[in-house]
Amino acid sequence: MLLITGSNGQLGRCLHALLPNAVYADVGDLDITKYADVKNFVQVQNIDVIVNCAAYTNVEKAEEERDLAREINVIGTENLAKSGASVIQISTDYVFDGTSSVPYVENDTPNPLSVYGATKYESEKTLFASAETAIVIRTAWLYSGFGKNFVKTMRQLGQERSSLNVVFDQVGSPTYAPDLANAIIRVVESLSKGSHEIYHFSNEGACSWYDFAAAIMRFSRLPCEILPIESKDFPQKAKRPSFSVLNKSKIKNFLDIKIPHWQEALEKCINQF
Repeated sequence: MLLITGSNGQLGRCLHALLPNAVYADVGDLDITKYADVKNFVQVQNIDVIVNCAAYTNVEKAEEERDLAREINVIGTENLAKSGASVIQISTDYVFDGTSSVPYVENDTPNPLSVYGATKYESEKTLFASAETAIVIRTAWLYSGFGKNFVKTMRQLGQERSSLNVVFDQVGSPTYAPDLANAIIRVVESLSKGSHEIYHFSNEGACSWYDFAAAIMRFSRLPCEILPIESKDFPQKAKRPSFSVLNKSKIKNFLDIKIPHWQEALEKCINQF
């Protein structure tokens, strides 16, 4: 049986739409930070594969709530890894420091700049140390029609304001959650016992947050003007990588899939609102 943790989040809800017969649990159903609860849940539900979508993801607040971020991201992952089930862990481009000039491949050395990135990197290492079968899928700039995300925030602000300042010196690749969900399902279907692998997944292409915001306004037919600013003019507690584009060659070859371009995926998402 397959368990999806973090079931009320963007990715969990996208997986639910595609895999209605899996077991779904959010924090009210299962507290992954408590090992006894995890072990009992896995045994009672006869779980053999876990897709861990549960995470502390507030990049800014993590700088202040270090212990909580680590408890959920690291201890929670360790508990799942020690449950005896195979684990597919969702990780992030923020494990990298952004100093590369080419898209990151899976064996590039992480060097996180933020507490959030550090806890996600530690969770990867913990998973591989504790689970017999462990897969890490790093993704980036996740959005969908569910929950809180950059696309929904920009659309809301675009309806309220005539202009918005958005940073142009942070470059990455947006990821439409349903596209990631489809890839996760393919990984689950091809899971090989005893394997330890890392895969990178996002939509194709690259852009800055400024480019992303401008495209959101264009596809939403909103007249809000997007103005480019530098990161130093938009102070934040957590430091972000200036370049975190992920190389998807490994997962494309492994799954034999074609990944949509980020603009194609964005337009599809916005057309569904």
